Amino acid sequence: MANPMDLMKMLQSLQQNMGNMQEKLRSVTVTGSAGGDMVKVEMNGHLEVLRVDFSPEVVGAEDRETLEDLTRAAVSDAITRVKEQLRDQFSSLTGGVPLPPGILGL
Repeated sequence: MANPMDLMKMLQSLQQNMGNMQEKLRSVTVTGSAGGDMVKVEMNGHLEVLRVDFSPEVVGAEDRETLEDLTRAAVSDAITRVKEQLRDQFSSLTGGVPLPPGILGL
């Protein structure tokens, strides 16, 4: 049976590590793209969109629906990339033990 004091220390350490991880996430940036890089979305580890970039071919397009679809796809790609990096970061916190699927939305 685990010592309750050891468990408290472990939980406090985990809480501190989670706080440090939150700070690190601000510095994580990824770029998602769609349409052969015609639309790019830059996002940070907090899933905040930092920049959206449209190539000249897309901006001149008459088809607004295509532009919207490409933007949506680029954002989805960026979110997927952030989640991959988050999984890697949390894995290092847990000593390589993988997180259960779906935890923290990952």
